[in-house]
Amino acid sequence: MMRAWILPMLFVFCGVGVATGPALDGSPVEAAALLLVFALLAGVHSPLVFPRSIGALEARRRSEADGRPVVYWRSGCKYCLRLRFRLGRGARRVHWVDIWRDPAAAAEVRAANEGNETVPTVFVAGRPHTNPDPQWVREQASSRE
Repeated sequence: MMRAWILPMLFVFCGVGVATGPALDGSPVEAAALLLVFALLAGVHSPLVFPRSIGALEARRRSEADGRPVVYWRSGCKYCLRLRFRLGRGARRVHWVDIWRDPAAAAEVRAANEGNETVPTVFVAGRPHTNPDPQWVREQASSRE
């Protein structure tokens, strides 16, 4: 779980370091602006942007019951972030699994991607789709309601 927070925390620490210079030079507005930019970057790359993750086994079970897609993701992945933002409110219609929190999920992604942990990997009806178009994922989620 700690691994998912490394990048956001790095943004925060770098932001503090970068903002320290202007703050010491007497430019508190510039320092605050820099700190805000780094805080926003940290927030966007944090697990908080994504709907609550569940385990791979639970996601598979739920997907079999309701037919919704399962999205395997990890924080810091720009393609996962793109998928999340492009799905908008529809992101709650899919099951999200963080591969950094669940070793079984990471193994499932590696099995689907020739040994690579390539995300996002979306499973629809048990079939993997690596980095699919967000519009297609939205359609799959909507058609299975």
